[in-house]
Amino acid sequence: MAQNMFRAGFLVRATHTLLTWTITFVLFLHNTDLRKYEEQGELLLPLLFFLLVVLSVLLYFAVSLMDPGFVLTDTVKGFQGSNEEFESMMPQSSIPRLRRCGYCLLQQPMRAKHCQTCKRCIRRFDHHCPWIENCVGERNHRWFVVYLLVQLLTLLWALHVALSGISPSVTWELWFRVNGFLLAALALVVIFSVVVVLLLGCHLYLVSINCTTWEFMSRHRISYLKNCGNEENPFDRGVFCNLWDFFCICRTMVWEKMYHRNTPNSV
Repeated sequence: MAQNMFRAGFLVRATHTLLTWTITFVLFLHNTDLRKYEEQGELLLPLLFFLLVVLSVLLYFAVSLMDPGFVLTDTVKGFQGSNEEFESMMPQSSIPRLRRCGYCLLQQPMRAKHCQTCKRCIRRFDHHCPWIENCVGERNHRWFVVYLLVQLLTLLWALHVALSGISPSVTWELWFRVNGFLLAALALVVIFSVVVVLLLGCHLYLVSINCTTWEFMSRHRISYLKNCGNEENPFDRGVFCNLWDFFCICRTMVWEKMYHRNTPNSV
């Protein structure tokens, strides 16, 4: 984990952490509601806000540094035997054969994809996120969504706090001088809030239909989806089951079996 921290993503992670704590200190140092609560000796809300920021930073590093689901061997997890034995169980008319990656030469499970940035194949590949400088895949996707939820709560609270600290002045020049740092923090919070809302909305929608960003954007090029109908998703089990499996089932899925069960031409 420590080795991962000091690779190419170190600058990205350091910048994110620096911006987070700079904005937090600006909100505490200006005449915001947090500062007023501190001066009145009411420390509960300032402490809760501080802990929420800490939680968001910890989740950021957890998602950024954890294994997103690297494909390490040709073995299909969940099946005891060789890939040839596994494929022989599935009628060839109903399921595409497992393809071998042209870069790392490993046999890819269904829904896996090679990431050019990470130079590894990722199980249930969603996308490579430059914000966390890591892929989002089978092992860290749920934590990525949880991180977005916590980050959104933190940003919305920070937006309210920043607005509470803007002070009126007799002239525009003096107003900008007094509120300059707070306005800069407010602008960053608004930008990040918009980005997080869009990301969270997209991911919750895709999770609810058991689809990944890669599958949604490149459906016409993916062997196991391009022959399905435009509205057909062989992995969709309904909104409730999809959400339950995503957030509550912590195991590697054998997507080939689900695909075989749900495709109309399966035998």
